[in-house]
Amino acid sequence: MAERRRYPSDLSDARWELVEPVLTAWRAERRGRGLDIGRPPNHDLRSLLDAVLYVNRTGIPWRYLPHDYPHWNTVYAYFARWQEEGVFDQLNSLLRRQVRRKEGREEEPSACVIDSQSIKTSTNVPAAGQGIDAGKKIVGREWSIVIDTVGLLLEVLVTAAGVQDSIAGQALIDKVAAKRPAVRKTWVDGGYRQHLVEHAATLGIDMHFVRRAPATRGFAVLPRRRTVERTLGWLMNHRRLARDYEAKPHRSEAMIYVAMINLMTRRLTHESTPTWRGT
Repeated sequence: MAERRRYPSDLSDARWELVEPVLTAWRAERRGRGLDIGRPPNHDLRSLLDAVLYVNRTGIPWRYLPHDYPHWNTVYAYFARWQEEGVFDQLNSLLRRQVRRKEGREEEPSACVIDSQSIKTSTNVPAAGQGIDAGKKIVGREWSIVIDTVGLLLEVLVTAAGVQDSIAGQALIDKVAAKRPAVRKTWVDGGYRQHLVEHAATLGIDMHFVRRAPATRGFAVLPRRRTVERTLGWLMNHRRLARDYEAKPHRSEAMIYVAMINLMTRRLTHESTPTWRGT
């Protein structure tokens, strides 16, 4: 049987080598516990991940997956299981450390930046999982992300758009303090409240506000804010993230991790990311 034609979103051999050990170990661990999903149990992991990347990059519904990928039900089942068992988080952490090491930095960051972005939702998202961002007049969800100073994702939290930045920010700061003890400084914008600064201080994290100077007119690049806005721009190049289509917020978080995994594997292998215009 002839090998199928590769899509621009598919993993190259070099990119697959970066992620293959984690997925292979995941499958071996499940088999060791007598667990496996799908029939037959030997679905090609590379094709499954390629299918997830295709959905993430093109924004199509799962049911519209091309027929030369595994059946969409199988692909979604693996995507859901990888999300539930922390595979995407594990891949994100592994690749981020490799990128930082390659750029001559310590593997674990000592500083981070927190920001949020409101995203409109599709009609399949339950009303209970949505909210209204009164400032931006958006009905939908809000992404709250933590990045390092290079712009790589550390943590993400998806909530209803009506949740205050400080509430989501506190949950993220708690995660950062628990999982990344090396982080000692963070920057946030003026939308976060003073009590969050005090809460961060109790965790040993020095929080600074990045504010626009009152005398500034027109566009101005703000230190640290530029980094997080650039990361959000990278993510929005993945059409599945242009609007939130996932019924469950944890699945939305997984899609954000998938986009960052795509970006970091290309960064490590020096492969360019095709633009929408180019594809």
